[in-house]
Formats: sequence, structure tokens, C-alpha cells
Amino acid sequence: MNLFQVLSILIVFSALFGYLNVRYLKLPVTIGLMIVSILFSVAVLIIGQFTPTLLEWERELIGQVDFHKILMDGMLSFLLFAGALHVDFGRLKEHRWPIILFATLGVLISTFLIGGLVYLALGWVGIQIDFIYALLFGALISPTDPIAVLGILKKAGAPKNLEIKIVGESLFNDGIGVIVFVTIYQIAQSGAGHQDLSHIGLLFLEEVGGGVLLGLGLGAAAYYLMRTIDQYEVEVMITLAAVMGGYLLASTLHFSGPLAMVVAGISVGNERFRTSTMSEMTEVYVDKFWELIDALLNAILFVLIGLEILLIPFDRTYIIAGLAAIPIVLLSRSGSLALPILIFKKRLGFAPFTNLIMTWGGLRGGISIALALSLDNDMPKELLVSMTYIVVVFSIIVQGLTVGKVVARFTGGAKGV
Repeated sequence: MNLFQVLSILIVFSALFGYLNVRYLKLPVTIGLMIVSILFSVAVLIIGQFTPTLLEWERELIGQVDFHKILMDGMLSFLLFAGALHVDFGRLKEHRWPIILFATLGVLISTFLIGGLVYLALGWVGIQIDFIYALLFGALISPTDPIAVLGILKKAGAPKNLEIKIVGESLFNDGIGVIVFVTIYQIAQSGAGHQDLSHIGLLFLEEVGGGVLLGLGLGAAAYYLMRTIDQYEVEVMITLAAVMGGYLLASTLHFSGPLAMVVAGISVGNERFRTSTMSEMTEVYVDKFWELIDALLNAILFVLIGLEILLIPFDRTYIIAGLAAIPIVLLSRSGSLALPILIFKKRLGFAPFTNLIMTWGGLRGGISIALALSLDNDMPKELLVSMTYIVVVFSIIVQGLTVGKVVARFTGGAKGV
């Protein structure tokens, strides 16, 4: 099948599964789509025992989709920009320091906590891997997925100051997490003894700093262009060009594309930008365009996550390892949040049970699966992919379906806190 055929089938699946969810399950879109996709894949596995043709056809379909490439090199730029477009810049600025700490120091602490505990846990269940691969798992599973978080948290009724911390962290720790993953990945490939720590630090700063500066530059360019015209079709195209051209430029310059898209999205979505450059009609069209892009790509992404189960190599040991990783990831998430919360608790008046709510509301999603699928075959790829998939499915379905109840239970519905 060619690209158009594969994409057409995925969109048909997304529309059909979305209909079934809205008509019968009535769950949040991202969760419902993934559940219906998993149920469909399980049904195909069962039917495939009697009619192998159907199973072979779906495996061929999913096998032609490079999940890592389609998400990290394509969909992610649109999803991050669309998510950042509606972030409250005033609240984000007010809580910028804890968000920065959550997204940087928090990711690093989580990576090493998960890596160390997973290394010990795998040894207890009889699986021996090098410590660097346990760290690699820690790096790919540590970032909370903004795609999953943004789609669910909006309906959870979280206090506004708490919501901005979770959403802001998830948008920024995605870019940081990818950089940490790539750094550890390169060490695993070449060996720790062949890496210059100062060189690694310089590359890290280049990725982060370059991504932020590029995002600001894209926002400034869009501001100038959109301020000098009043034609909503062209202005929508300018925002689209900023995303596609900006992400391509970030890749060419070896800057962090995800960070560039987040900063550009926040810049364009800023109230000052909107009032200075957009007419009322332009603002409506820009918002509706990016809401549609966000909904469509989210649907395709979570359908893909559900269908990927057909290619995940599960066996008894891998399942035990994945189940053991769930509490490890949650405990490490809580531990990584503790220091930033302690530092800013009095200054910013953190809501009670902030750590608990941010731990349970920190969902993992497609980014973790994409990073796991990018591992080399000479690494323990099958083990790490299986563990990642189990953690992600638990996170989206179990945490996603209950985060609203957790928020209501521990905040009393105080949305403005």
C-alpha cells in the first residue's frame, strides 16, 4: 500500500472508532479512541486464529507506519503548537520557575530514579540488562505527554493554577525529555568512556537554547507579517508556515523542534499578539483551524497506539516487567516533583495535594512509545517497547479515566485555586 492508502485507512478507522466512542462509550475522545482500537486489535487477534488473512492484513498496515517518524518528525510539531496556542500566558509567566524546574531537573531526577529502580526490579524477575538501558527506559518514560494531558485535563476540573503547572510542564518537558533520551541513546551506542561530558553539556544547551530562540523568532516573524495585513486565509497560512518551516529549520540547525513549537505557539496565542495582529474573524479562523488539526491528529495518534498492540512482543516475563514498572514510574514521578514543590510552596501558594494530583495527572502517551520504537535492534528493544506500552496504556486508560475524580476528591472543585 502507498502512503495515501495507509493514511486513508487510518482516517476511516479514526472516524469509525470516534463514532463508536461518542455513540456508545461516551468517554473522553483520546481514551475512547484508544480503547476501541485495542478492542478492535484484540478481536482481530482472535479472528486471526481462524482467518489469518485479516490478521496479516492489519499487521501489514501497521507495519508500514513508522510510528517514530510519523510522530516525532511530523505530527508532534502540529500538536505542540496547537496545544500551546491556548495556554494562559499570564499564568504561565507567573508559574514559570516551578514549571522550568519540573521540566528540567524533574525529568533528570525521574530518569535516574526510574533507571535505578527498574534495573533492580528486572534483576529480581530474572532479566539482566546493562544499567545504561534501564536509564534509557527512564528517559523515554519520564516526560509527561502534552498530547494526552491536554486532551483529558481540560475536562477534569482542576484548579487553574494547578492546571497551568501540569500543562506547562508537559509542554516543555517533552522537548527536554527527548534531548535527555537522545543523549543517553548516544552514550549507549558508543559507550560511556567515549563521551566527553563537556561536549554533551554544550549540545544540550544548544538544543534547548536554540529551540527557545527559534520559537521566539518564529513568533516575532508571524507577528510582523500578520500585523501588516488583514486577510484571514493568508494569516492562517502564516501560522501553518511557521510550524512546518520552523520545525524543518530546527531539524536542520540541530535545535529542539518541540521546544521551538511550544514557544512559537505560546507567542502566537498570547493575548497581546492576538489583539495587535488579528481581527475578530482572523482569530476565529486561526483557532478553529488549529482545533481541527489538533482533533484530527490526536484521533489518528491514539488509534495508532491502540493498533500497535498487534506488533508488540508480549510474553509472560515482559508483562511482569511492565506491570512492575507502573508503580516505579509513579513513585519516581512523585519523587521528581518533591524538590520544586518544596522550593516554591510558600512563595506561590501551591494547592494542597499538588504532588499527588500532578503525579496522577502526569500521563504518558505516544511520545514514549515512539522513542521506544526508535531503539536499535541490538538493544533490549522488545523488552523496553513492551514495558513502555504497558505503562502508557495504564496511564491513559486508568489514570486518564480517574484523574477527574482525584482532582475533585483532593481540591473540592476549587477551580480558581
